Amino acid sequence: MLDDGMDFDVEMWKYARDIKRVSSNPQIGHEHRPGTSGIYMGVPVQINALGLRDREFDVARKPDGPVRTLMLGDSLTFGWGVKAEDTPAKLIETQLNEGQKEPRDEVINTGVGNYNTTMEIAYFLDRGKEMKPDVVVLNYFINDAEPQPKRQTSIWREYSYGYVFLASAIDKLSRQYFGKADWKTYYRDLYRDGAPGWAAAQQAIGQLADYCRENDIKLLVVNYPELHELRDYPFPDVTAGVQTVAKAHGADFLDLLPSVADLEPASLWVSPTDAHPNRVANVRFADAIAKKLTQDFPEVYHRSASQNDQSASYTSTTSSLNAGESH
Repeated sequence: MLDDGMDFDVEMWKYARDIKRVSSNPQIGHEHRPGTSGIYMGVPVQINALGLRDREFDVARKPDGPVRTLMLGDSLTFGWGVKAEDTPAKLIETQLNEGQKEPRDEVINTGVGNYNTTMEIAYFLDRGKEMKPDVVVLNYFINDAEPQPKRQTSIWREYSYGYVFLASAIDKLSRQYFGKADWKTYYRDLYRDGAPGWAAAQQAIGQLADYCRENDIKLLVVNYPELHELRDYPFPDVTAGVQTVAKAHGADFLDLLPSVADLEPASLWVSPTDAHPNRVANVRFADAIAKKLTQDFPEVYHRSASQNDQSASYTSTTSSLNAGESH
């Protein structure tokens, strides 16, 4: 009677119940079960054979194949509440391939809900690196400094709709009326001096940067804004901290706040009570990321354009010659 399919906590619980499993790598924590599917926040979700919300593709790469960009991230990268084609990865892929007869770029979505930075990088170092990307984009959100979540083993948490709905309602009331830390305080506490999650995130970013540098992979760290307040953004110090860490490890950095600062926050949410980015926000984000990639790494993306143009020219010339022979 109460479940309309749009309650964030209940839908996240369904997603975890239907699609997630405990990972064999404890540093990753949890992962998608390959070949699963469901409908969450009114949107269909399909997981491929590699456990990713993406189309099927071969891990192995051809030497002359498309430029491969790997998107690491959490529920924002996964595309919570939006269709697969409206996730940042697929919007970027569409933009990079715009006007091309044959796709020259592929952008792979490895986002998983409830990941933090250490889990995302653990996934990459364990499995993602096998995809041999040319570019890695580490998508960072302010809650990525949370400690790794611990699996709840209570039978009520795992199987009871009623428990989840009631726990969610109590949590909301506690924040509103009974002094439980509000969202601003919660986020700021993640970055206090000595906060273990932030320290672990910084260390993991260093590990990722080292691997990318040693294997000639370009690395871009992208900071996503918290979408409740944009014009007088409450967390510029967190953004500056993430940028400092990225630069210290030789990674390029992009802040996405300017791409949406002119819009009303609620116009960017997937629902009135869920501030995950909707399609409007993701289009803005994808445009900014695609421009940054081509601007910062022209030797990668312009090279692919050149190769594609040469291939098209060769095909056209060959077709003309064959046409002449047939006549």
